[in-house]
Parts: sequence; C-alpha cells; structure tokens
Amino acid sequence: MRILLKLSIDTDADAAWRALHSQSVLTEFYGPLVRVEALDAAEARVVTVEPDPRESAAVQLRLFGVIPIGRQLISVSDRQAIHRGVPVRILRDSGIPLSGPLASLDVWDHQMAVSPDPRNPSRTMWRDRLVIGGPTAALLWPLLWAVWQWRAARIRRLAPTWAQEPVTPQLQDG
Repeated sequence: MRILLKLSIDTDADAAWRALHSQSVLTEFYGPLVRVEALDAAEARVVTVEPDPRESAAVQLRLFGVIPIGRQLISVSDRQAIHRGVPVRILRDSGIPLSGPLASLDVWDHQMAVSPDPRNPSRTMWRDRLVIGGPTAALLWPLLWAVWQWRAARIRRLAPTWAQEPVTPQLQDG
C-alpha cells in the first residue's frame, strides 16, 4: 500500500535538501500532533548485521508529546537521479518500526525527493512516498494517510523558513 505526496513548496531545492537532513526540521513535520524524541543507542537496543556508515537514529514517538506510541529506527541514505532532465535528490529512510502499532508492519519504505520546480525554479517540487505492507497495513493505511496530509500542511507552512535554517548536524545516535 502506498501514500504519495507531491507539493510545490516555497523554498529553493538546496534549502529543502538541508531541511531533510536536519533532525530538528524533521521532527517539526509531525508537531504538535506527534513529538519525535531521539533515543540513545542503549535505549534503542538495535542490533544491525552490517553497520551502516550513513545516518541512523532511534526515536520515540509520543502522541501530543505525552502518550508513547512506539519507537522507530530511522536509517537514511541519499542518492541523486535525473528526472526529465532535472536533477532530483532523494532521501530514503530504510529504517523500521521497533515497537508500537507500526511494528506490525513488515514493509516500511519511505522516500522523499526534492528538485527545483520546473514551473518556478525558486520553488521546490517535493515528492514523498511511503510504502507499507504486512498483516495490519490495510488497517493502518487510513491513519498514516491522515498523518501524511498533516505532514504536507506542515511542510508547506515550514518551507519558507528553511532558507534561514543554519546548517545543522545530520541525524546521529543519541
């Protein structure tokens, strides 16, 4: 099952790309509905077969900042592509839900892509794709779809501020 977003946002593609790599900006996508808190490595208790030298972080999700709703491993990688002659930068989260209702999913593939908007290069074309699967995917899809609509509204609202965002460290454990 898939959830797709395609937005033209009011910031340039470089600022959007920096925002995708800012832990503070990413946590704002869900606020105040869901608070995302970084966990340290000991709390995460995640064992990986092959350590990934790229960005990785374990987070606790809290509904309205109070009610724990699960833990998630976020493990991102970057790539670039050309789409219709336009350079596209893609961030892929290949992490997994560790606990809570989302842990019942056995497929979680989240990709976010940014490129200059072909109609207005000072804006950014933002594409967001979440693919989920597993025995509870059909039950969780409507809830995740609603959360993704919330994300879209937050991204539109926050995007104009990203040009002023200082460059921050990328996602890290702890």
